[in-house]
Amino acid sequence: MIHAFIRRDRASRLRALVAAASLASLAGCGVFGVASKVGEAIEVEKKVEVLAKYRGLENKTIAVLVNAERGVLYEYPTVVPNVAGNVAAGIRAKVSGAQVLDWRESLNWTYRTPSWNTLPLGHIAEELGVDRVVIVDIFEFRLHPPGNRWIWDGMAGATIGIVERDSIDPDAFAEEYSVSVKFPDVKELSRESAAEEGIQTGLVAKFTQTVNKLFYDHLEDKYPNKRLKG
Repeated sequence: MIHAFIRRDRASRLRALVAAASLASLAGCGVFGVASKVGEAIEVEKKVEVLAKYRGLENKTIAVLVNAERGVLYEYPTVVPNVAGNVAAGIRAKVSGAQVLDWRESLNWTYRTPSWNTLPLGHIAEELGVDRVVIVDIFEFRLHPPGNRWIWDGMAGATIGIVERDSIDPDAFAEEYSVSVKFPDVKELSRESAAEEGIQTGLVAKFTQTVNKLFYDHLEDKYPNKRLKG
């Protein structure tokens, strides 16, 4: 009788252990699934350090000049001063020891010198009295796709040239870079969905931030085109 009770008790405990193990196994699958999602989210949100492409602005006096195609100047007259101001401010804030000529002074100099972009580069640096000149030459700035003003699809593109007054050949760019950005990131955004001023402001901000990042170390998304939905 006692032996029968012990056998039944052992069997009962064995069934309980099997059930517990099964539950643990099922729970484990859920935990691993959640852990996988968490791991994916962490990976997607990771940042990577991007080194400056050009470090020659550190501890230098600098002027920022902006040129644009006539069509851009006609349709968006505020773009040149806004880009000049934002790039100058970014360099002043982020580049160690940079002494940036007031962008309004640089802009006024270009107004007083209509053919400034045809002058020898070294002469421009001498005229402005600086060690370096950052020239942003905007070849494209638009808020819509060509021929379609019912959709917001901004694009800004430019070449950025660096003049080194103390280089062996100050009349040649020491470095040149191409920058192109789009704004907004939303596809097929209708004209009624946003104001033109907001789209233009956003495009200028994204463009000038991209230009400024050429000159200092910074963090960027490891996967800029991948975002978890939810």
